[in-house]
Amino acid sequence: MAIGWMTILSNVPWSDVIRNAPAVAEGAKKLWKKVGSNAGKGNVVDGGSPEERIAALHARVDELQAQMLASSEVIQSLAEQNAQLIARIESGRRRLALLVLLNLLVVGIALAVLLRA
Repeated sequence: MAIGWMTILSNVPWSDVIRNAPAVAEGAKKLWKKVGSNAGKGNVVDGGSPEERIAALHARVDELQAQMLASSEVIQSLAEQNAQLIARIESGRRRLALLVLLNLLVVGIALAVLLRA
């Protein structure tokens, strides 16, 4: 079982993962700061004239759209990295299956040669 994991981990495109990690981490930090800073605000439209409340609502909608965009970028980056990892794992699985078949073929040939001798 450990050999299987080592094979999978050796086929991971670590250079791509490492290269993209700072961007993903930075996006996650920005998202976390935005979400964390807005968590304690509560209701931003309490009191004031209707125009002030509408302006506050528009500002809040703009903030939420910015957060949604940041979230989407982080999710997109993670999804791309996940797709790359899955492709590498699938490639490793196919190579392993081919290797098993070739080993079975070699063992079969070796047994046939031994039985004829």
